[in-house]
Amino acid sequence: MSPIATVKQQVAMRPLWMNAIFLFCIYMTFIYLPWDVLFKTLSEDQEVWFGVLFTGWAAKAGGVLHWIVYAVAAYGYWKMKRWMHPWAIVYLLQIALGMFIWSLLDARSGGLIAGIVVGTFFVGLALLSWRARALFST
Repeated sequence: MSPIATVKQQVAMRPLWMNAIFLFCIYMTFIYLPWDVLFKTLSEDQEVWFGVLFTGWAAKAGGVLHWIVYAVAAYGYWKMKRWMHPWAIVYLLQIALGMFIWSLLDARSGGLIAGIVVGTFFVGLALLSWRARALFST
C-alpha cells in the first residue's frame, strides 16, 4: 500500500475532530515534547498538570510524563484501540478541569471566562469521544 493510500485509510477511520486530536498527539510525541524535554533549558521549562504550573526539574519530569501520555494516545488513536476510548475521555475531562483551575490560579490564563470557554470545549470533545465508542476496535 502506498503512503498516500495509508494516510487516506487512516483519515477515513475517524471523524474530523478525532483526526485533529490524533494529529495533535503525533505533533506532541514527535516534535514538541522531544524539543521540550531534551533541548528546552531548565530555567525556561514549564508544565501544567491539573491546572497547576510546575517549573524546573518538576517541569522536566512532567514533560516526560506528557511525552508518554501523548505517545500512548497517538498509538491508541492510530490503531483505534478499545482501551483508548475510556482513557481519552478521562484525559480530555482532566484537561477541562485543569483549564478551569488554571484560570483561577494564573493571571496569564485569560481569566475565569476564558477558563470556562476552553474547559467547555474539552468537555465537548469528551462527549464526542463518549459517543464514538463504536469506532474503537477490540
